[in-house]
Amino acid sequence: MIKKISIVASTLLTLMQINNAQAAGAEAQASNDKPTKPNVVIFYIDDLGYGDLGSYGAIGVETPSVDKLAQQGVRFTDAHSSAATCTPSRYSLLTGEHGFRNNAAILPGDAPALIRPGKATLPSMLKKAGYQTAVVGKWHLGLGNGNVDWNGDVSPGPLDIGFDYSFLLPATGDRVPTVYLENTRVVNLDKNDPITVSYKEKVGTRPTRLERPDLARIVADDQHSETIINGVSRIGTMAGGESALWVDEDFPDVFTDKAIDFIRANKNKPFFLFHSYHDIHVPRLPNPRFKGKSKMGPRGDAIVQMDWMVGKVINELEQLGLKENTLIIFTSDNGPVLTDGYDDQAIELLGEHKPWGPFRGGKYSAFEAGTRMPTIVSWPGNTQNGVSDVLISQMDIYASLAKLVGVPLAKGEAQDSEEHLSALLGKKEHARVELVEESVATNSLRFNQWKYIAPVKNNNVAAFLAHKNIEGGFSQSPQLYDLNKDINEQNNLADKNPQLVKKLQRRLTEIVTSGY
Repeated sequence: MIKKISIVASTLLTLMQINNAQAAGAEAQASNDKPTKPNVVIFYIDDLGYGDLGSYGAIGVETPSVDKLAQQGVRFTDAHSSAATCTPSRYSLLTGEHGFRNNAAILPGDAPALIRPGKATLPSMLKKAGYQTAVVGKWHLGLGNGNVDWNGDVSPGPLDIGFDYSFLLPATGDRVPTVYLENTRVVNLDKNDPITVSYKEKVGTRPTRLERPDLARIVADDQHSETIINGVSRIGTMAGGESALWVDEDFPDVFTDKAIDFIRANKNKPFFLFHSYHDIHVPRLPNPRFKGKSKMGPRGDAIVQMDWMVGKVINELEQLGLKENTLIIFTSDNGPVLTDGYDDQAIELLGEHKPWGPFRGGKYSAFEAGTRMPTIVSWPGNTQNGVSDVLISQMDIYASLAKLVGVPLAKGEAQDSEEHLSALLGKKEHARVELVEESVATNSLRFNQWKYIAPVKNNNVAAFLAHKNIEGGFSQSPQLYDLNKDINEQNNLADKNPQLVKKLQRRLTEIVTSGY
């Protein structure tokens, strides 16, 4: 009898152990299925070309902070912005859809908000997962409803589309108003010296470069020769706001400090920081301590300054013990340009350096250098470090992060964003099959190794690009390149492949009109 009881007890004990093990396994699986909430920092550089970093082959300039990031993460060779200009790319990154779906184009400094309240955005999606969100740096996505009153609350803006905090250049460095905007108010504004801005006629008494070229310390083209502030002529005219004016050389310290302040204030909760740089956009006026740190003059020195800023933020993450749980994405809004309104000897001092890397074109262009961006993703212990050749877009950050943090996307939300989280972390060898690349004059379609550039009716931007020393890649005939064999887009195969050209043109039209 005792033996039978012992056997029963032993059996019960075994069953309990099995049940406990199964429960533990289920709990562990449930734990593994739970969304992960790392901090997210996006370093979004301006006009940085594929070849402008040491890790991408730069010559004459050193970028140790970003190169270290590349060593600790994934360095992409075929990652793209959605467009070859800044406003559409920024729009796409934050909304997960192509800029042409909202007629996004390079905006004047007084343009109304392009992303309207109620539009789903990357920060609003992350807020659903409990993130604190901030944008620090260049905006250039419009503010207000038109006819902005810079002397009151400037709204709508970032706070109306998902950001909890913003500290901005309202547009960009070469446009007025040349003031900082923190949340909804201009910083340090004297109410007795109100700001007026106009892109149609001259306002105020500040001289323009056309009137007083002797007061401007940088030679500029006519478009960039209006109101002179800090010795630099800008696009547009501005009156008032003397106490609020920025000093271009202060950008690295002002923006880095604001980014660090946000990180410190939110170190105990998940946060998203969109750190949107002005460098290396014109006018290139790096802080004096970076002067001569490259062999390429102001453009190279601005790259060094950018690298220092990135390193400063990463060092802060390390000091706070946050780096291990922070997903960092480093990329640029569009390809490089050397002469973009100001003459700072960027061409003369270029040397052997190739900002566009092995590609053709640059900012504005339909060729690959227009949208193929230096892109690095680092998340210690979570990225498969090395080099990735997958085709991927900045638009895919939206859906991929939604997957990571467990936020389901609504129908129509981020409509052009594809979820490629594994590829973004370097763990998968395939991502996109096709991708539209937008330029200033036409759209192109990447399909596997093929690159199709749609013809233009007339090349009316040729003179504009020639002035900027950029190959536009625009033709009144279709272009087709096999990028596996012709990465520099020199051998147009359109005439030899008429059926493929028709197929790709039809597909491009479908995507533009109906989506992927």
